Amino acid sequence: MQTIENEYGHRFKDKRVVILGGTSGIGFATAEAAAREGANLVVVSSKKENVDRAVSRLPEGTKGCAVDLTNEEQVRTFFSNIGEFDHLVFTAGDPMMIENLDITDIGTAQQLFNLRYWGAFMAAKYGSQNIRRGGSLTLTSGIAGARPQKGVTVAASICGAVESLTRALAVELSPLRVNTVSFGIMRTEFWNEVPEKHRSIMYNNVGESLPVGRIGEPEDGAEAFLYLMRENYSTGQIIVVDGGSTLV
Repeated sequence: MQTIENEYGHRFKDKRVVILGGTSGIGFATAEAAAREGANLVVVSSKKENVDRAVSRLPEGTKGCAVDLTNEEQVRTFFSNIGEFDHLVFTAGDPMMIENLDITDIGTAQQLFNLRYWGAFMAAKYGSQNIRRGGSLTLTSGIAGARPQKGVTVAASICGAVESLTRALAVELSPLRVNTVSFGIMRTEFWNEVPEKHRSIMYNNVGESLPVGRIGEPEDGAEAFLYLMRENYSTGQIIVVDGGSTLV
């Protein structure tokens, strides 16, 4: 056991990891996990107060930047100034729209696409040029794309678009490895708009229905991102982290 701990304890030593959306939820858990393995971190969010709070909780030397990831000029400027790095993770995203098609607000739907799809697209366009050989780009999706339910048409569309983008980027940017992690329901700030009482009931009900018997935690998501950064052979792949929810 000690040998394994020593091997992975410094797996990211001298590696620089940039996490877009790395100030909360799965993104922040990924930052913490990468830091434990020796990574130098850059975390990005649209709000400076979130960036400052995250940096204060991460190891000394962590850098943080406030960037509007829907603004092409800000994204281009960020990557122009940040220099080279080894891994880029995109976890940024506002809560998904859950509404029936007949009442869907098109403007709101477009805003979601601007961040979750076009934000990822621009990160790949401008960030991939800075990634050192042997590095990786990992995006974020959700199981709504593979198993849509009523009311998630917009979310399913975004997930499908991101997963297609992943495969296309893996070809266009090769030999850079490009993958995506697709999540089921996770216990993150994503659900904070749901009143706490109802949120707890939802977590319990969903957790009991899953083959693993519990809801997903941010740390579960972080492990998937670290796996895709560590290994050197997968590209164009969608790694599903959903507790088995696509099976039941």
